[in-house]
Amino acid sequence: MIVAATNAKALWYLTRGTGVVALLLLTASVILGILSSARWGTTRIPRFLVGGLHRNLALIAIVFVVVHVVTTVADGFAPIHLLDGLIPFRSPYRPIWLGLGTVAFDLLLALVVTSLARARLGLRLWRTVHWLAYASWPVAVVHSLGTGSDARLAWMALVGFGSCAAVVAAVVFRIARSSPPAGRRATAFAATAAVPFALLVWYLAGPNRTGWAARAGTPSALLRPHLAATQPAVATVSRSLPRESFNGQLTGELNESGPRADGLITISINAHVQGTVRGALRITLWGAPGENGGVALTASDVAFGATGTTEPYVGQVASLAGDRVDARLANAAGSQLALTVALQLDRATGSVTGHVHGQAS
Repeated sequence: MIVAATNAKALWYLTRGTGVVALLLLTASVILGILSSARWGTTRIPRFLVGGLHRNLALIAIVFVVVHVVTTVADGFAPIHLLDGLIPFRSPYRPIWLGLGTVAFDLLLALVVTSLARARLGLRLWRTVHWLAYASWPVAVVHSLGTGSDARLAWMALVGFGSCAAVVAAVVFRIARSSPPAGRRATAFAATAAVPFALLVWYLAGPNRTGWAARAGTPSALLRPHLAATQPAVATVSRSLPRESFNGQLTGELNESGPRADGLITISINAHVQGTVRGALRITLWGAPGENGGVALTASDVAFGATGTTEPYVGQVASLAGDRVDARLANAAGSQLALTVALQLDRATGSVTGHVHGQAS
C-alpha cells in the first residue's frame, strides 16, 4: 500500500524553539527570584509583583519544557524516549548533555510539587528545595549549549551567554545589597566571575569546535549520513548534479528502533551509492509496524550527498510500496532530484542492498 509521507521538520523547529524560549523564561524567573530575595522594588514595581512574576514565569517555563520534551521524542530522529525526560543519563544520544536537561527538568518539577505541598512540608524544607531549584538554570544553560543543534551559531551563543550576563548582573546586585564580612563578599564576587568564565572556556573548547557532535556522544548511525551529506569529497566542484538520469547500486546498513510509547517505530537506512553517480544516501522512516516487517509511514526524511557536488539534496518520501521508495528532493541551489530506490533488506544481518534510479532537474 502506498502511504503519503508527512513533513517531520515542523517538530524539529518546534523542539528548538520551545527549548530556547524555556531557557529565556527560566533566566527571567531566576533574575526576578534573585531580585526578590534582595527585597528589590520600586514605587512602580512593588516587591509582591516581582515575586508573583517570578513564580508565574517559572510555571510558564515548565510548560515550554514539557512541550520541548514531547516534541523531541515525537520527532524520532534521535533515539530519545519519554523516560529520558524524567530519568537522566540513560539515553544513548549525547547522554551527559541530554541528561543535564533532564536534571534541570526534574529540579523544576520538584519545585512545583513541593510548592503545592508547602503547608505540609514546612517553610524550612520548602525553602531548601526552592534554592536547590535555582541550580536548574546553570544546568539548563550547559544542556542547551552541549546538546543543542544550534550551539555553534552566533544567535544561540548570544542567547546562552546573554542569559549568563544578565544573571551574573543580578547576583552582583544581590551581593552588593548584602552586608557579609569583606572576605566572604570578595569570595562571592570571585565565584560569580569564575562560573561564566569556566562556561566560556568549556564552550570554546567543546561545542564551538568542529567534531563536537561525535565527542558529545551522538550515535555513529546518525553521524555518518550527516557528515557524508555535508562534506563532499572534492573541494572545488559543481553545486548540483547534471540534468540527466542516472542509475546506481547501493550497499549499506539497516537500523530499527522502537516501538516508542506512541507505538511508532523508526527505520533508518544509511547506504553508499556506486555507479555513474556516487554518494551517500540516508532514508529515515517513522510509522506504525506493518505486516511482514514493513511500516505504515507517518513521516520520513531523505538526504543524498552526491560526490562532485557542494549542495546536499534533502526531502521526503513521496510514496512507499513494499521495498520500493520514491522520494522527491531538492538542494539549496534550487535543483530538484527524483529518486526511485528498490531495496533488498536483510534484517538478520542488518544489511541493505539495492538499485537507485535518479533524475535531476
